[in-house]
Amino acid sequence: MSKYNEAIETLARRYGKDTFLSLSTTDGNFVYTRAVNACYENGRFYVVTNALSNKMRQIEKTPNVALSCGIPFQGYLSAHGVGENLGHVLAEKNAAIMTKLREVFSKWYSDGDVNENDPNTCVLCIRLTNASYIGSEEEEYKGYKIDFANMAAE
Repeated sequence: MSKYNEAIETLARRYGKDTFLSLSTTDGNFVYTRAVNACYENGRFYVVTNALSNKMRQIEKTPNVALSCGIPFQGYLSAHGVGENLGHVLAEKNAAIMTKLREVFSKWYSDGDVNENDPNTCVLCIRLTNASYIGSEEEEYKGYKIDFANMAAE
């Protein structure tokens, strides 16, 4: 197995579930960071959010974002990507990913935190460009530097 495939499988195992990430965006000279619930799949993180939120307005102007997640003894992720509004959660093109997200986020999704009938409820897709990952103690702190564009890892 290539180092890149090994790294991708590690990210899928670690973050292919409801994951609390820090998402950073920019607006002019300011950087804004907030916590989001996200789920990783195939080089992307997905977030259900509101199209009118500050993060989505900022991503519309400047789509380059940063992500991080660090839990002692469980692993650390630092990544960059490009954010894109995929549109409404009920749009036909989002059906497959929304089936997964509803299941992954089931602990809070159906508790009134998400109104799928709101026309501004959307799917944010963050296509990763690069990432650094340092594994947990059980993974013997194995780490990767991942270049998604070139499908390479070291």
